[in-house]
Amino acid sequence: MCICVNCHYVDRCLTYHAVEAQHQQPHLTETPTFDPNEPSINVNIRTKEDVIEMEWDVVGCLSFKQETGKWAKLRPGELVPT
Repeated sequence: MCICVNCHYVDRCLTYHAVEAQHQQPHLTETPTFDPNEPSINVNIRTKEDVIEMEWDVVGCLSFKQETGKWAKLRPGELVPT
């Protein structure tokens, strides 16, 4: 699971913005301004017949600042990305 969903900076983070783009999801902001320090991203690759699926998850970041439920507060009623 991407740690970004519980990060204080999720709505203005350049790395999370890139992850949203990789997942073809709507952005929390079109103009992120926060450049995180040393984010670590895991990319899981799965194949289903002729289809290749890639899942990107931020699993570490020196800038991470815990704010439980931050993503859910920004998108009430939507399923939190897993």
